[in-house]
Amino acid sequence: MDLSHLQHLLEGIAKAKVLCLGDVMIDRFVYGDVARISPEGPIPVLSRSRQAVMLGAAGNVARNVAALGAHAVLVGVVGDDPTASEFDQLVAGETRLSGRLVPEAGRRTTVKTRFVAGGQQLLRVDEEDAYAVSSLTCASLAAQISETADASVLMISDYAKGVVTTEVVEACLRAAKARGIPVIVDPKGRSFAKYGEVDLIKPNAKELALVVDLPVGTDAEAEVALAKALSECSAKAILVTRSEKGMSLGVRGEPVRHFKAAPKAVFDVSGAGDTCLAALGCALSAGHGLVEAAELALLASSLVVGKPGTAVITPAELIEGELSAHLTPVEAKVTSLTRAAAVVEAWRESGLKVGFTNGCFDILHRGHVTYLADARRNCDRLIVALNTDASVKRLKGDSRPVNGLESRALVMASLASVDLVVPFDEDTPLSLIEALRPDVLLKGGDYTEDQVVGAKEVRAYGGEVRLVELVDGYSTTAAIRRMAGVA
Repeated sequence: MDLSHLQHLLEGIAKAKVLCLGDVMIDRFVYGDVARISPEGPIPVLSRSRQAVMLGAAGNVARNVAALGAHAVLVGVVGDDPTASEFDQLVAGETRLSGRLVPEAGRRTTVKTRFVAGGQQLLRVDEEDAYAVSSLTCASLAAQISETADASVLMISDYAKGVVTTEVVEACLRAAKARGIPVIVDPKGRSFAKYGEVDLIKPNAKELALVVDLPVGTDAEAEVALAKALSECSAKAILVTRSEKGMSLGVRGEPVRHFKAAPKAVFDVSGAGDTCLAALGCALSAGHGLVEAAELALLASSLVVGKPGTAVITPAELIEGELSAHLTPVEAKVTSLTRAAAVVEAWRESGLKVGFTNGCFDILHRGHVTYLADARRNCDRLIVALNTDASVKRLKGDSRPVNGLESRALVMASLASVDLVVPFDEDTPLSLIEALRPDVLLKGGDYTEDQVVGAKEVRAYGGEVRLVELVDGYSTTAAIRRMAGVA
């Protein structure tokens, strides 16, 4: 999908309304640090630092629809417990999202609580009642579906918690047929037959393999599995998501089409299927076909796995993602302050310690490499602020830099110890430090702490300032003198 086509698609999505039905839940993330093992047993002790709470399951699908620019209507079932009020508050806090929630007596609102340290989940605790909802609740859900007459697509998110019953599916199909709108299903279980004649079913590779009892590893295997699945259900098409291998689309009477994913760093797959479903629904709601919908879904889901937790993707991120898709992994590390701020926020949400250092790094030598590796050991992610050519010239004189900004930035980004490179044109990186608020500010041991730009500001908000020992005998100035034949 080229950039102009993507922007046109996003403009159409902004005018659409999407009905999201299914199991809803609250996703709760408890973040902290682990520094010791409990004396009571061989388990880590989590020192809790903060918590994030958000809509999950079909709620996360609706969040993603709204984030992509469409208006989302969420239909689901909550309990008659205090958590239902918390769910209502979360819905009210979302823009472009309205809820049509049905309470059921005696039922608990589903909550998933994940405990996270160092970017890794330690434990998940589920509170739920997964039995089928009552006939009375099914009737209430059907009424909510029929009242949303202006939606242009209907999506069913089945998390096997009891909401997506045969009665509810039939109500969805009747409503969609009456309005002439497509129905998309994110399935669960060992059969797709219960979903009837929907327009699209979106399983992942594991779910499809379970239904057809066949492997889905290679393209050829996916084609066989899709053919068998279509022969055993009434769906018009099936799109299987295959992680880093992309997606494969099977439409009745047509050859299977494969969509390849660009290599991406995977941080957290929580909710990636929800993002994929939302993107599919948004594209179809804007009047586009299955191929374009799959392309948008692939782009959106490939971006969301780089975020922690059940995250969402915005139109701006899609546009930036499409632009960066043409960059190598090294080139993608070189970025603007605006994007760096968003990346740092995501790192911080996952409990990662962010480090920051700066310099000209004109001729990269052993001293630089060792310093950066040592700096990285003091944090989980390291940002290098790199002086622009004009900034270097003001600091070092008209003969510098020897290497231009692009060369210096790409060489710097190629180091495993460096996670982001952010060019800056000022004489000092103070504005970057104030904007990014690193957890630890790092500088070479040839400085004292009071000489480090930004040290006072970092200490003021509780950050650390650390001096890293340098390797003797290595400097850019010395290298230039040797090249010039000066002893």
